[in-house]
Amino acid sequence: MTTAFDPIDLSGLRLANRIAMAPMTRSRATADGLPTALTAEYYTQRASAGLIVTEGIQPSVIGQGYPNTPGLHTAEQIAAWRAVTDAVHAAGGRIFAQLMHTGRIGHPDLLPEGLVNVAPSAVAATGQVYTPEGPKDFVTPRELTDEEIQATIADFAAAARNAVEAGFDGVELHGANGYLIHQFLAPNSNRRSDGWGGSVAGRIRFAVEAVKAVAEAIGPERTALRLSPGNPFNSIEEPEPEPTYTALVDALDPLGLAYLHAVEVTPEAREVTTVLRKRFSGVFILSPATDGPTGPESLALVEDGTTDVIAYGQMFLANPDLPARLRAGGPFNAPDQSTFYGGGAEGYTDYPTL
Repeated sequence: MTTAFDPIDLSGLRLANRIAMAPMTRSRATADGLPTALTAEYYTQRASAGLIVTEGIQPSVIGQGYPNTPGLHTAEQIAAWRAVTDAVHAAGGRIFAQLMHTGRIGHPDLLPEGLVNVAPSAVAATGQVYTPEGPKDFVTPRELTDEEIQATIADFAAAARNAVEAGFDGVELHGANGYLIHQFLAPNSNRRSDGWGGSVAGRIRFAVEAVKAVAEAIGPERTALRLSPGNPFNSIEEPEPEPTYTALVDALDPLGLAYLHAVEVTPEAREVTTVLRKRFSGVFILSPATDGPTGPESLALVEDGTTDVIAYGQMFLANPDLPARLRAGGPFNAPDQSTFYGGGAEGYTDYPTL
């Protein structure tokens, strides 16, 4: 029987186990989008994960949606990330960069003067984002032109090349949780009538072309995609997600990607997860729907074949040596949300290890 503690081949990259660290926004980069020495310490402490997927990294200036998030679009950012990846590799870890363009999620106050958030359509999300002046409502984004869509796809490819230059083992495109790729997939945020919207084929086109561009830039074996079918986060509405996501996976499966990462937000999402798992021939990673932080009981999802790799989020924050604790059956530190964000938050790196 395969267990979560067995190694797995990820398109030629050997992972020591099948326990992944899920991407989690930290908002601890500098104002210029540079990861710091604390970032390197944070990820290196968690290098026993079979695979680390970083916090979301904006592929361009306009792709930033939260304060103090890191980028991969300048030479300085590449150099700063190299210090992180070198440290993780020295500790025996594997690390993918998550490329996250937030689209309509954000605020002009977080962008250079004169820029406005962009999206498939000029439809505002409901809610607020934290800015230097405090929480502010999301604004109505500017609809991307065809030329700008092509430029955005090129930004993803350029950021992927930068990630490889920075020493990452690969990249995961963030197509989940209501950010730009997801906004193109969802009918309520993509109201276009041109070739980038309308039908299922139109709505999946941006995701397909972005993934293909990245795969051509760095190789499909270094390229992955994260999806969250039916996830209502950030004002997304997908009442019937299965046709869209099966069409998307069918279009991408022949590329030979490193993996597909599915995020569940409700137990009912397992139905779509199961369909995508069967249709995708590569490695499948699952962030399962759970009542509270994902716990040791989710290891069984590898054993029963629901997924190839299981992703843990909050528990990795509280337990840097999580794979060892899972193997031993505990003890586990409880996640403390008061330490999740902020430059010098207590508990960021200093939880006791097993």
